[in-house]
Amino acid sequence: MANERTFLAWVRTSLALIAGALAIDQLAPNIAPAPVRIAICVVLAIIGAGLASLSYRRWARMEAAMRNNQELPYSGLMLVMTVGVAIAALTIALLIFLAR
Repeated sequence: MANERTFLAWVRTSLALIAGALAIDQLAPNIAPAPVRIAICVVLAIIGAGLASLSYRRWARMEAAMRNNQELPYSGLMLVMTVGVAIAALTIALLIFLAR
């Protein structure tokens, strides 16, 4: 059951990233110049879409490894997602600071 909960957590995280991208675009149009705002939204949406699409693959690999008593496979996706979200968050924080 832990593998299913992890899968669902990844899907929730991807939905939150996509919703965050939409919220920035629709609710904070004056936070930054349009090209910067759009770039942030696109990066967040792409990370969210990538996470959603890769979460099933990760779930299946983990499930197969557990059923066959094999070592669980490593995934570098979390590092990519963490760096992307951190850069987007720092950029948004800087834009909020500069807008005041």
